[in-house]
Amino acid sequence: MPNSHFRWEPGKKVQLSNLDPNDTNAHHDREEIEPNMTRLKDRLQELQNMLYAEKQQSVLFVIQGMDCSGKDGVVKQALGCLHPQGFQVTSFRTPTEEEASHDFLWRAHKATPAKGMIGAFVRSYYEDVLITRIHRLIDDSEAKQRFKYIKHFEKLLESNGVKIVKIFLHISQDFQLAKLRNRLKDPTKRWKFDKNDLVERESWDEYQAAYEDVIKRCSSESAPWYIVPANHRWYRDWAVLQIAVSALESMDLTYPESDKDFDDKLLATLE
Repeated sequence: MPNSHFRWEPGKKVQLSNLDPNDTNAHHDREEIEPNMTRLKDRLQELQNMLYAEKQQSVLFVIQGMDCSGKDGVVKQALGCLHPQGFQVTSFRTPTEEEASHDFLWRAHKATPAKGMIGAFVRSYYEDVLITRIHRLIDDSEAKQRFKYIKHFEKLLESNGVKIVKIFLHISQDFQLAKLRNRLKDPTKRWKFDKNDLVERESWDEYQAAYEDVIKRCSSESAPWYIVPANHRWYRDWAVLQIAVSALESMDLTYPESDKDFDDKLLATLE
């Protein structure tokens, strides 16, 4: 399936209620797509190796979504095939005292991947135009200003060779409720439950509107948003793998060129 199925066109109005979080594009189950999953993981590992060897570019996955959308699951199931030596995951929670004393992009900037590396932000700097907006910590005027800063920030990263891949995991309100109930019932998952999830759930419609604004305002040709239906975990993982492989393939990665004469001389010494 082409990435155009997930890619949101820059500037296009978003209405998440019109997008089906149960969509699997006519695929039925994990077993059906498993061979392709294996192929995609192998290809992603190959591309990571080239990226690490080249050390000229880097990749940043920005993973956003409502509570229970599976942000950590994507890192584990879809991106878990990446070699940990070249893969760094950063989770953004409530800012620490030090982080709050700086501008809102400071903690994100220092966590961006170095050349040759792949980074994943589980939540990200976009929380500063999402939860801060819902809780009235900033007004709409400040949010618009931050949108501008975010776009400049992403342009800065791109100019330094960072490929930004922004993924929104789209789930339904009923799906979230089922997941929250399961966390309470299952002793092995009870630790995941946070009573604040129930508080945030009350603002579902406001969050949907805020995400729609983010996707519309901050999707660009070079760093578009991808909206992934995430009610079916197997399809979510498959979609993210496709997006990841396509993103790295677009970077024209190559292994560093070697000096053949020098290499031949070294080989001769080993004979």
